[in-house]
Amino acid sequence: MARVTNKPASRKRRKKILKNAKGFRGSRKLYRNAKEAVRKGWQYSYRDRKTRKRNFRKLWITRINAAVREHDLSYSRFIHGLKQLDIELNRKTLAELAVNNPETFAKIVNATKEKLGKK
Repeated sequence: MARVTNKPASRKRRKKILKNAKGFRGSRKLYRNAKEAVRKGWQYSYRDRKTRKRNFRKLWITRINAAVREHDLSYSRFIHGLKQLDIELNRKTLAELAVNNPETFAKIVNATKEKLGKK
């Protein structure tokens, strides 16, 4: 009786790993090394999808803070004023306004200043 090796499934599994190793250099194109490198790459990719969100939020907060300080207000007081005014703009939108449309952003800042009682 012939030995069963399940060749099609094995080949498919190996081809999938080698396809994901495209662009790797040196011995990382060999199956055994490629398998480790691809798995590690998937781990980094999963982790950094979370990190990207964190980094962008940090960037938006920095941009908003810089723009608000030009109007003599701190970031935390500005966000507090927005909450009191029931303005539900997210940080991404606020950062876009601060960079690309400073006149509109200035109106929002002035409205929060009035609500906070600071002129």
